Amino acid sequence: MQLKPLLLRTWLVSLFLRFGFFFNFIKKQRSLLSSKRTLAEMVDPSSGEAAAADYVELGERPSSPKSEKYQKVSVIPLVFLIFYEVSGGPFGVEDSVKAAGPLLALLGFLLVPFVWSVPEALITAELGTMFPENGGYVVWVSSALGPYWGFQQGWMKWLSGVIDNALYPVLFLDYLKSAIPALENGLPRTVAVLVLTVVLTYMSYRGLTIVGWVAIFLGVFSLLPFIFMGFIAIPRLNPATWFIMDLDKIDWTLYLNTLFWNLNYWDSISTLTGEVENPSKTLPKGLFYALLLVVFGYFFPLLVGTGAVPLNRELWTDGYFSNIAKMLGGVWLLTWVQAAAALSNMGMFLAEMSSDSFQLEGMASRGMLPELFAKRSRYGTPLVGILFSASGVILLSWLSFQEIIAAENFLYCFGMIMEFIAFVKLRIDRPAESRPYKIPVGTAGAILMCIPPTLLILVVLAIASFKVMVVSMVAVMIGLALEPCLRYSERKRWLKFTMNPDLYDLCSPYQ
Repeated sequence: MQLKPLLLRTWLVSLFLRFGFFFNFIKKQRSLLSSKRTLAEMVDPSSGEAAAADYVELGERPSSPKSEKYQKVSVIPLVFLIFYEVSGGPFGVEDSVKAAGPLLALLGFLLVPFVWSVPEALITAELGTMFPENGGYVVWVSSALGPYWGFQQGWMKWLSGVIDNALYPVLFLDYLKSAIPALENGLPRTVAVLVLTVVLTYMSYRGLTIVGWVAIFLGVFSLLPFIFMGFIAIPRLNPATWFIMDLDKIDWTLYLNTLFWNLNYWDSISTLTGEVENPSKTLPKGLFYALLLVVFGYFFPLLVGTGAVPLNRELWTDGYFSNIAKMLGGVWLLTWVQAAAALSNMGMFLAEMSSDSFQLEGMASRGMLPELFAKRSRYGTPLVGILFSASGVILLSWLSFQEIIAAENFLYCFGMIMEFIAFVKLRIDRPAESRPYKIPVGTAGAILMCIPPTLLILVVLAIASFKVMVVSMVAVMIGLALEPCLRYSERKRWLKFTMNPDLYDLCSPYQ
């Protein structure tokens, strides 16, 4: 089936208009905050430098003073941290072509961001600046639905993150096994997984700032080979291939799971908000630039790969971009793409590990977990949270690639439903609450914005296998029982729980 190129151009124009809409409101917010700062100076012109040092912008909650002594993450490292939370490059998108053909693969990574990524990023920007602390989505749900459901949110999101992270050391070795066959299976592979997990965990321990700058280097290194590939492919491009679609040969389960897995986790950066420099400005900008980077990082390589080589859908599986690189540029480009893919998995592991461990630190600061999870190392990192998350990664590394994707998608969907409910409920219950960045829609618009991603969530849940459903529901049941057990241990004083008094009061019984 063939469609006119005009259709693709129309969607591209629509994409840039939507991104421009998002960017304009970020600029308006910057202007508004600047005006507030000027007004404060007019009211107290004699305050001098001391007042400027203590000044908190009107309506903005400061992040936890506990983290003020540690170096904060600026906008550029933040962009690449979000990039690796969500994407890490086009490695893993090949199955979309195998499942549905070039046209649906290209349209999927161009249009699904409107249905899923843009609403999730906007909600993260609003609620992340409303509650600028490391609890992230746990605090959002606790504020709207109560601490019990906030704990369930934290449990499901942390578990889905750890399951996701179990994938990256395995994928890293998969890209190296062609050069080192001994890593394909057996004891050498097991030892390599353990060693790699330990090394990457140590990098996470050394500090979030280091992780952020490592993410910048890895991100540039991972995307550059595809830009070179695009220039090399120009003489070989056959645009007609982009419009091929066969509705009778579509694996909808593989297609939707691939799209969903590669386009979610925008909210993960919220668990690091307390470590971000001036989050009311930096977080929305970081999400916007990361959104552009993620969409480009998927769409451009797919455009080049499907247009420059003869189409054989069965060959489009994990790692096929390496073969395309060899066909277009030779062994040197193949080597570069394989190295980029391997290092990209390192970047995703580091970003996910940081998010998971700081989430546990944020929950402990709220009294939801024992206070030992709130302890920080001399580098400002939550040591116990890192060790706890790394242990989960090692225990879950035996799962297969498809099982990991399906299981984490299932748990992630439950968490996102609670986030959407919390977002709407906070708009209804607390309309006057300070929101340094606010999505420019009313209550009805907020509800409507959540409908398309909720429908996508229901589809993903419906296509899950029975095995994934059973395992995921068992995990949910464990969380439902775990929270009362922790409260019981607190009453019996078996474990010590403390609430950070500097945090915003959610009227929680944990205080």
